[in-house]
Amino acid sequence: MSPRLLRCGVLAAAAALAGCSTGQLVVLLPGDGGEVGSLEVGGGWSAPVTLDTAYAGARSGLLGRATPVAVPDAQVHREFAPVLAAQPPAPVTYLLYFEEGTTQVVPESRPALERMLADVAARAVAEVQVTGHTDRLGTVEDNDALARERAAMVRAVLIRQGLAPGMIRAVGRGEREPLLATDDEVREPRNRRVEITVR
Repeated sequence: MSPRLLRCGVLAAAAALAGCSTGQLVVLLPGDGGEVGSLEVGGGWSAPVTLDTAYAGARSGLLGRATPVAVPDAQVHREFAPVLAAQPPAPVTYLLYFEEGTTQVVPESRPALERMLADVAARAVAEVQVTGHTDRLGTVEDNDALARERAAMVRAVLIRQGLAPGMIRAVGRGEREPLLATDDEVREPRNRRVEITVR
């Protein structure tokens, strides 16, 4: 997940938090992997405040003037609990592998299929990207068609599980994006796959 920004007043619940009455409080949070971006706050009649470290904060005042403030991790989680709780789960990608030349999932991929279906069911709102792939055995045209069929099969499974068709995008990439590069006409089980990203 990318670095996150918390701002008092963004949600109705956050607007009532302590400290917002003296101006908006903006806090830069690290992403799930610890990465931190940067942003500028204020800048009306004075120079903007640049936030570029985790938990750096700024409080806005009169005429757009911003003042840097230190915001400890514990304070962020206490004051912004409603905002943090409202965030959607991070996207997750699943890989399903297929028998050669078919839309049949290999037995070893059944657990990943079950985890993916459980993940989709657990989300209040799920959006799913399904991308079919093949190895380089066969013609480009045949592989394009097979990749689309694999993606369509997974899409059909999701629809049978109750996910709205409009929340699923299914495409085929054929042999164009291999996990493992090979020469033409080479069998490679790791390239015969469908990648499913659940958001």
